[in-house]
Amino acid sequence: MASANTLSSQSGSNPAGISNLTVYRETWGEWFDRHSRTFFIAPAVTLILIFAIFPTFYSIVFALSRVKFTANGLQFRLVWFQNFAKQFFGNDQQHFLGKIESMNVFGMLFFAAVTGGLLWWLYRSLALTTWVGMIGRLISAAMAFFIAWIMSVTLLAGSSIGTLLTTLFYVIIGCGLQFIVGTALAFLCSQPIWGKNFFRVVFFIPLMVTPLGVGYGMKMVADVTKGPFEPLLRGFGLENWVWSADPWAARIVMMICDSWQWIPFIFITMLAALENVPRDHVEAAQVDGASSVQIFREITWPQIVPVAVTVLLIRMIEAFKIVDLPNIMTGGGPGSSTESMTLHSVYIWRANDIGTSAAVAYLLLILTVVVCSSFFNYVVLGQLRKVK
Repeated sequence: MASANTLSSQSGSNPAGISNLTVYRETWGEWFDRHSRTFFIAPAVTLILIFAIFPTFYSIVFALSRVKFTANGLQFRLVWFQNFAKQFFGNDQQHFLGKIESMNVFGMLFFAAVTGGLLWWLYRSLALTTWVGMIGRLISAAMAFFIAWIMSVTLLAGSSIGTLLTTLFYVIIGCGLQFIVGTALAFLCSQPIWGKNFFRVVFFIPLMVTPLGVGYGMKMVADVTKGPFEPLLRGFGLENWVWSADPWAARIVMMICDSWQWIPFIFITMLAALENVPRDHVEAAQVDGASSVQIFREITWPQIVPVAVTVLLIRMIEAFKIVDLPNIMTGGGPGSSTESMTLHSVYIWRANDIGTSAAVAYLLLILTVVVCSSFFNYVVLGQLRKVK
């Protein structure tokens, strides 16, 4: 009863039922602190939108159009996928894919072996992955199937290859060579040898040279008439040999020059990984009588494999964009033998064919994404699972 009287007296004093609590108003400083994360990240997001995402989508318009320069600016005519199609079926086919011939016996055997391996891999994957993972495997298998076919009808048929296989040559063979040499040098410098600090500095110097300097420097070094190797070549009777006139010699020289510049990157990264391997594990294995090969295979490699596959993936992504060395040293020649897909796109752009240049750039993007994603999913993650 008393509580009822109390409630009635309170309601009588506040007939509208308005709360006596004071409404708190947030100050500008508190509001800014609450949204500070948004304000701090906004400049970076804005720059990415302006200089990365927007040009990427705008370049799609170029790739799907025939662009013409006029007095009033650029004139676009939508041609859909014609710029892409002519790289595979049109007048640019030989430049991009190479000179396609009929398969010989070696090409047929190689193509049959790759096809059989891919089908067996897909069959085994049916019970090991989800449907999303299966789609990814089908994309990777389709790319491998197409590359194997191109190799069978061009390279193995004794014909000239195009910028597609030349780019893959720089990436696969070049990066493989760089990884082996860089890891070997890092392993040597991680051992207790005299003067290893000096060699660490010397091995790292090429990475500090600009690609332009590397190109001109290597062009002088590789000169067979006045370069430092001229006496050696003359001793072997090769004084009249010109490497820049031979397609495969030019590609190999280009790969060696690129390796000279990028081996230090792999060297310094792998050296840091090797020096973080616990010494007590190695010493315990030595006490047990394990050989150096066994120690590296069973102790050292499992601990550095995450760094190894990561640095190789980063180097592969960078190798797809090689443009400086072939442009400076050979101009893409002889013919288009040393021309990468990036340089191919640059030369088309210089000819004011912006639409086709953008199409080649997107073909390079597709190739890079599929190859690097396949390498990451089936090699990097596979090695990490073995380590765990």
